[in-house]
This record gives sequence, structure tokens and C-alpha cells, in this order.
Amino acid sequence: MDLSAITSAADLLGQGMMLSLLLVLVGSAGGAVAGMALALMRNAGSRLLRYPAAAYVTVMRSVPLILVLFWFYFMLPLWTGHPIGALPAALVAFALFEAAFYCEIIRAGIRAVPRGQAMAAAATGLRPWQVMRMVVLPQAIGAMGPLLVSQVIILFQDTSLVYVVALRDFLTSASVVADRDDRPVEMYTTVAVVYFVICLAGSLLAGRRRREVAR
Repeated sequence: MDLSAITSAADLLGQGMMLSLLLVLVGSAGGAVAGMALALMRNAGSRLLRYPAAAYVTVMRSVPLILVLFWFYFMLPLWTGHPIGALPAALVAFALFEAAFYCEIIRAGIRAVPRGQAMAAAATGLRPWQVMRMVVLPQAIGAMGPLLVSQVIILFQDTSLVYVVALRDFLTSASVVADRDDRPVEMYTTVAVVYFVICLAGSLLAGRRRREVAR
């Protein structure tokens, strides 16, 4: 294996990794914010809030991410009459898709908090939103930490799907170099090692958080 083939392609691979990390960052941050809103809606007493949120989560968790990418990049411009760039379409698709999964993670974290603590906090005169913000969520975040890390790992692996909208993530960049320089062994081995190291580090972190929560 010629290691010089890897170093000579470092710039292109670095650009691909930056795109992958951007997708992870925006998908995680946007998904967490929207997922929190969806989780609160699903836990609300009003059916007008619960049912739309439940429908959204069910639909998003029932379709593959690649279909959501196609929908935003190809179908939405047909309806609106305005083209959407590949990067904005991918960022929005990742954030909205991840929101459904973060919603369920957050709901599970909230349910892990003993109901008696929320009732005791409410008895002190705190309003419902204050109980959620000051008592429930701080404990729920600790409980859902391992699941959040695991979801980020899955999201990082899913960034390779953006090739369908002509974006060059880390894997796609390596594939381009492999075809251009006829170096498939070097490029795909490098990709495998990088994915393995990042995902292993994330898995170890999730396991550590899980053990800390179990104490």
C-alpha cells in the first residue's frame, strides 16, 4: 500500500471530512432542538399538540433518510418553483430527520425521571415549565446521554448518503480519489480506519456514560 497516495489526497479528504462534520453538527443541533419541541408536544395534555407530533415522528422514523434527501432536493423545488442548493437541502433533511429520533430519546429520558420528583417540585409552587426546566430535564439529560452519543455515531455514518445529491462527504471524496488515481486499496482502507476509530471512540464514550448513569 502506497501511503503517499493518502498524503497527496489529504486536502480533498479533509474537505470531505469537514462536510461530514458539518452535517453531523447541524443535524445533531437542529435535531436536538426540534426533537425537544416534539418531545414536549408529545407529553402535552392537548391532543392538538400530541397527535401532530406523534404523526411526524412516526412518518420520519418509517422512511429512509435517503428518501428525505430526495424529497427536499428534488421534490420540494418542483412544488415551490424555487431550486434548493444541495447543501441547504441536506442540512435541513438531516436536522428534520434526526428530530424524530431525538424526540424519542428525550421522551425516554424524561420518563426515566421518577414522577414523584416532578409532583414534589410542583407542590412547592413551581409552574409546569419551571418543573420541566429545573427538575426534570437536568436529570433526563444524564439518563439519555448514552443514547444521544449513539445517535451521533449513527448520524456520522449516514453522512455518506449525501452522494445522492452530488455532495462530497468523506467517503465520496475518497471514492473520487480512488477512481482518479487508481488507488482503491489505499483510499477505502483509510476510510475504514477513520470510521472505525471515530465510531469506536463514540461507542466507548457512550458505554462510559451508561456505566456512570447506572451507578
